[in-house]
Order: sequence, then structure tokens, then C-alpha cells
Amino acid sequence: MVGLLCRQPLLVMSSLSRPSPLLTFFTKFPLVDHCSNTHRPLLHCHSTGFLSTKPILAKASFSCLSINKIYHRYLSNLSATAIPPVHDSSPSLHTNPTLSNKAKKKARRESPEAVLKHNLDMCSKRGDLVEALRFYEEARHSGVQLSQCHYNVLLYLCSSSDPNLGLERGFEILRQMVLENVVPNEATFTSAARIATAKEDPEMAFDLVRQMRGFGIMPKLRSYGPALFGFCKKGMADRAYEVDADMVASGIVAEEAELSAILKVSADTGRADKVYEMMHRLRAMVRQVSESTVGIIENWFRCEEAAKVGEETWDVCKVREGIVRGGGGWHGLGWLGSGDWRVTRTQMDGTGICRTCGEKLVCIDIDPKETQIFASSLTNLACHKEVRADFVQFQEWLQQRGPFDAVVDGANVGLTNQHDFSFFQLNNVVKQLRQMSPSKRLPLIILHKNRVTGGPAQHPNNKKLLESWKKSGALYATPPGSNDDWYWLYAAVSCKCLLVTNDEMRDHLFQLLGTSFFPRWKEKHQVRVSVSRCGLTLHMPPPYSIVIQESETGRWHVPTITGDDLETPRQWLCATRAIDAPLHHL
Repeated sequence: MVGLLCRQPLLVMSSLSRPSPLLTFFTKFPLVDHCSNTHRPLLHCHSTGFLSTKPILAKASFSCLSINKIYHRYLSNLSATAIPPVHDSSPSLHTNPTLSNKAKKKARRESPEAVLKHNLDMCSKRGDLVEALRFYEEARHSGVQLSQCHYNVLLYLCSSSDPNLGLERGFEILRQMVLENVVPNEATFTSAARIATAKEDPEMAFDLVRQMRGFGIMPKLRSYGPALFGFCKKGMADRAYEVDADMVASGIVAEEAELSAILKVSADTGRADKVYEMMHRLRAMVRQVSESTVGIIENWFRCEEAAKVGEETWDVCKVREGIVRGGGGWHGLGWLGSGDWRVTRTQMDGTGICRTCGEKLVCIDIDPKETQIFASSLTNLACHKEVRADFVQFQEWLQQRGPFDAVVDGANVGLTNQHDFSFFQLNNVVKQLRQMSPSKRLPLIILHKNRVTGGPAQHPNNKKLLESWKKSGALYATPPGSNDDWYWLYAAVSCKCLLVTNDEMRDHLFQLLGTSFFPRWKEKHQVRVSVSRCGLTLHMPPPYSIVIQESETGRWHVPTITGDDLETPRQWLCATRAIDAPLHHL
């Protein structure tokens, strides 16, 4: 630990400089000595400015010494094979020629460090902090060397379990980690920040995030959460904005939870300009909001401050120019109108007209350049995740046979409301799409090779059907080991055509795309399928964009995630002035 104490400015207290957050952890809060039940500081600072390394835990007797037993058994096993006792990280365990690979794996698996990691992981799954602390104390008593991983699990449990016990022991464990020269990582700092916020100290949590860069660690979104939510909870809007600005500067993209928290503290403190900003950030990043967020928005429009803000007259041409410049659906020039707001929960009809105020929602355009960029990033990811030669071969095939008017996720469509794969159902979709096509061309059907060669594909009628699709150049069988999703998504994006699938495209694969473009593209291109007693129905993309919209008259429409317009009508929040202001040119 001496190296870290002397080398890192994070852990050095100087009379001329502000103490670091980790040091503040160890000096600000008292620690109960479990031996004497007396309170004392976590760390002591000498006149030299360096930290004392006094032990904090006295050896005590434990009713269950499982770690001791494991440790002695481990030493005995190593002695029996003429291998000196070593820690798991010791090179002798890996290089000794007399030990087989199987024996090495067994030795590593049964080492005290590995057993402790397993036990702590099990405690983490159960959220059992008390049991984890027991394992920790046993390990310290037995001289087991704790690693970064061990400490991070303990700190995570302290930050997410029993508040009182977690706070008390979390500081102690963090101090011990520093004293043992175990280098922290992002998870360490994040857990420490959570503990600080639980102690109602978001300032320390924010300082910890900024200290991460001193260790060459880039913060994540979760790293900022404790400080941001802590400031918002305390109503400290300006400090929350500082955290938000630091996130933006670090390239961290806020999600709904963070934006909603800033929206709420802005509304609660009457910061209308920030409420307006957060509404537009939600529009750009989230599009459809959860019930909790729509509740915050609804409360804002009903409050007195919301009625006070807004321009009574505005330049209509300037507003329309802003809408065109933004691509439609918003102008971003500030609140329009004056007076109280009328707020209702409503629905849209099939053409996108609000059933409450009569405003017609718009279909927001997608920039062709964005589509091209998205297709390129999709190609790079697919080539990385798939066998590159297989995917390149598909691209070449698509270039020769395409473009298509529609692409069908064959497996998804064939299994919709079915226990077994149905070629009959898939063919019904294909025929409907062919009738809809201006060129009356078959859509591209993507199926895994196993679907084309085995199971129902062996039925004579299905064989004929598959053969006819192949001859028409409308079937592509993805190779064994591949993921169909990459193929049908790439085909639909590159052909700029409809995609028929009920896949919500929310799993890890689609999260890899990491772009706000994808939900916008999906909304305009995905065709969903429903099967009922009346037959099979294709649900085309809506003629309007399901996204927060701000009209040129100052009205707002906010879509929620309640309802999907397939089985249940989607719920919208409609906010209009009680008396619409007249439109004037300034």
C-alpha cells in the first residue's frame, strides 16, 4: 500500500490542498472498533501528510471458521503434490511441470481466494450483506489475500443493502482496500459514490466521479447516478445541472431516469427554461416515456409557474423555419402562448389526429445520410459478430438480387401464435406483401438453414414452396451458427424497405447499435403481424411519428409506453393552453 499512498495524490493530505474524496471518506465519518466498541476516525493523518496504516480489525474468534478449514486443506493438498503453498496469482502454480492442467484448475478452484469469491458472489445474488461480512471477517482473520473483485462485491452489497450496516461497514472496507494497495476501478468508485449518497452527501459522490480520471478510469452513466440523483433529491438544481454538464463533457448520454430526475427538480424549482430543455432531450433520446415521467410532465403543465411562461405573440415564419430546420415535430424556440394549460390523457386516431384537441401529428423525416451511416455501422458490427466471409457473401448476394420492397423475418412470422413453425402462415404474409408491392415482386424471406432443410421443410408442399422462393431469388438461408437478426435487419436498412417482424428489437444485439437513429428507423419501417379468428393481419407503420411533438401553435403531445396500438391504443398526454393565443407576426 505504501506505493499507492505515496504515489497517488488522491490519498495524500496536504495543508495547502483540498483533501481527496477517498481521504475524506476515511476522516469525515467515525468507525466503530468492533473489538472495543469505541468510535475513531477511519484514517489518521500525521504531520507528514501521509496516512497511518494502523489495523482496524482485531483478530477475534468466530463460531464458524470455514475459511480457515479451506485454507488448511488447500495447504495440505499442495504439500501432498510437493507444490509450495502459494496464492492463486503465484506463477509457480502455473509453471510447475509436475502439476497437470487439470490439477492446476482444481487447485485454483479450491484456493481460499476462489472459494471466497464464490461465497461472496452467492451473497451478492441473494443480497445478503450480513453473510458476506462474515465471510470477509473470516478471510481477514485467516490471512486470505483479498483482490479488487472481492472488495468490489463487498462494496456493492454495502451500497445496495441494509443502509445502516452498509454505511458503517462500507467505509471500513473501502479504507482497508486502500491500505492493502488494491487499485480501485470504476465499480469501486461507483459503489463508494452510492455509499456517499446514502449518507446524503452527493458532493462527495460527485468528487469521487471526478477523481476517477486521476486513476485513468473513464466514468460510466452509473458512476454519475448517485451524485445526480442525490442533488435532485435535495432540490439542488444548479448542482444537478453541473453533474449533467460534466456527463455531456465526458460523452455520457443520459437516459430517461436521469433526464426525468433533472426535469422534476427543474419543475419543482420553477426553472421553466430547463423544463423546456429536458422535454426536448426526452424527445430526442427517449421518444416514448414511462408512466412516472409522464406524471412529472403532467404536474408541470398543471402548476402555476407553467401558466406564467410563454410568448403571447410570436413570429409564425420563424417558428415554421425552426420546424423545417429540425426535421418536423418541434421548433425549439421556447414556450408559446400564455395562461393555464389544459392537460388530458388521450389517444390518436388512425391518421394521427388527437381525439382531444384535433391537432394532427406529423411524420418526421429521416435524413438519407443517417440511413447510410447506420447501414455502415450495422455492417461493421455484423462482420465483427458473425463469420465475416458469410456476411460479406450475403451482402454480395443482396447487391445482385436486390433491392426488395419488403424483408420478412421468416422465423418470427412462421412462429407467431404457433406452437410449431408454420410455412402456411409465412406464405400468407408473403402473398399479402406481394399484392401490396408496386412491382408485384416477392419480398425477401430470411430463414436459417435449419428451417430450410429440416422439420416442416421436409413436407412435400413446403418443399415446393421453398423451391419456388429459391427460383424467384426471394429466399436467403443464413448459414449454421449465424444470427438471423443481423441479416434481415441489414437487408431492410440497405434496401430502405419495410421489415415484417414482431420482434421488438430490444435485446442486447440491438442495444449494441447504440444510436438514437434505430428507434426512428424501426418506427417508419416495421410491419407487425397479428393472427385472429378472422385471419392474418399486417399492421403497417403509423402515418405519424410516435415521439414527443411540439406544434407551431405551442401544443404538446407526449406518447407513453402504455399501449402499443396493436392490441391496446397507445396513451398520449395532450397539453394545450386553455385559450389558444392568436398567431401574430412580430
